[in-house]
Amino acid sequence: MTVYVRALETAVPPTMLIQTEARDVFAAQPGLTRLGSRLVATCFDSAAIDTRYTAVQELTLDSRSDDPKFFDPATRLLRSPSTKERNDLFAREATKLFIEAASSAVSNCAGFDPLDITHLITVSCTGFFNPGPDYKIVRALGLSPAVQRYHLGFMGCYAAFPALRAAKSFCEADPEAVVLVVCAELCSLHVRTSNDPDTIMGSALFADGAAAAVVTAREVPESPALLQLDHFETVLTPVGEDSMAWNIGDEGFEMVLGNYVPHIIDDHIIGALEPLLARDGSLRELPYRDITHWAIHPGGRSILDKVQSRLGLTDEQLIPARETLRNYGNMSSATVLFVLRHILDLPPQSRDERICSMAFGPGLTVETGLFTRIGKPLEAPADPRLADEAESSLA
Repeated sequence: MTVYVRALETAVPPTMLIQTEARDVFAAQPGLTRLGSRLVATCFDSAAIDTRYTAVQELTLDSRSDDPKFFDPATRLLRSPSTKERNDLFAREATKLFIEAASSAVSNCAGFDPLDITHLITVSCTGFFNPGPDYKIVRALGLSPAVQRYHLGFMGCYAAFPALRAAKSFCEADPEAVVLVVCAELCSLHVRTSNDPDTIMGSALFADGAAAAVVTAREVPESPALLQLDHFETVLTPVGEDSMAWNIGDEGFEMVLGNYVPHIIDDHIIGALEPLLARDGSLRELPYRDITHWAIHPGGRSILDKVQSRLGLTDEQLIPARETLRNYGNMSSATVLFVLRHILDLPPQSRDERICSMAFGPGLTVETGLFTRIGKPLEAPADPRLADEAESSLA
């Protein structure tokens, strides 16, 4: 049975962070050592990020609040709200992003309406509340109250893959199933000033965003398929358990993102891909760069550099990941879906193009997915006069 993604949409909160402005604010915080100030400048400038988005409206120089919790633009001081204060904001603002992304995906899925959704999978690692985002989406979109709801929490940057894999399994078990997958992360809730290198790196990289996909095996002629879900695999690297982690502290969630992570990925990326590519005989001996598209989770610029170098990928194949990082930062689980959306927006080169995708998270866990982009490129008329006639008929 073939399972398809028939809609894939993204959403970001309205507040944009300019990387250079954020750098200057973090670098000017009291309590930073000389080394800490240098690390802030280095991490922010080397992140290959221009802009990010945040649900924390206070995190801008032009914000106005009588009782600022996160940032006071008058003094340019970053505050240290409690985990409860951060999580309260998550419950309010994440709900908006979950609903926006989910609504966009369903409304842009021709031939389906909200009552066709049979399963709902929500994903987030940046906050908790109950009734949770799954419940909020059901109410806001008018889904059936009998829809089966599942939430994948606190898994980290790779969690979109377990969600898509579960959606594929639901559809294979029930050919009539229609699964809505929604990832939403508010990573910026947990930024703070610190001399700790991991904390500084997190402040330079992480951002907020959401993405949603409609997954089904139903054949609906008016709803063209975007992606075919081919295979998924999970690999745990033999080292790295302490190099990437996500813990709950008294003043928000605490990221551990050791500078050795890119080296671990460099050493083990080939082995992590082997079980995935072994699932398709046509890809086993194929050079990596001969796979048309690579949707790599941009956990950071150095991670992308290591993956590109180790696999021998072209600069063009890294554009979707690097542009996602440059324009949006690292939005944890939602990010790889932004990369896939970027690939879907590219002009098609052939009818069915393969996409190899991967994401990395605590453990160190490597999740991989193999997809087929469905579609046929527009063929230019051989006679230029025919092109003129076609253009005239469309005018």
